[in-house]
Amino acid sequence: MIGYVTIGVSDMSRAKAFYSELLGDIGAKVLLDMGRIAFVGESMKAPMLAVCTPYDGEPNQPGNGNMVAIQPGSKEAVDAHYKRALELGASCDGEPGQRIPDQFYGAYVRDLDGNKLAFFHFG
Repeated sequence: MIGYVTIGVSDMSRAKAFYSELLGDIGAKVLLDMGRIAFVGESMKAPMLAVCTPYDGEPNQPGNGNMVAIQPGSKEAVDAHYKRALELGASCDGEPGQRIPDQFYGAYVRDLDGNKLAFFHFG
């Protein structure tokens, strides 16, 4: 159902490098780069994350309550992506852990522009 999610960034080169490095191990890369917006994912036929400088030319603002959730495939992968995000300069917004017993394991970070990301695993 979801084609792509767009988040605003202040520096396109920095954002593309951050997300390519962070998500490369699960097959994501910059698939389409149009200057002001770039689409990161596994293929153009799968859900993607788009990073862009705002169309109106105003500064980007992370949305209050907005979050992009990424499912890397296992609890161990959640931990690894959380750690890698911090190594790439993201900030912690909730350490990895079991949130709902036997159902939901998650970790939360803020990217270089303050956008909130979740890494999660069900089961």
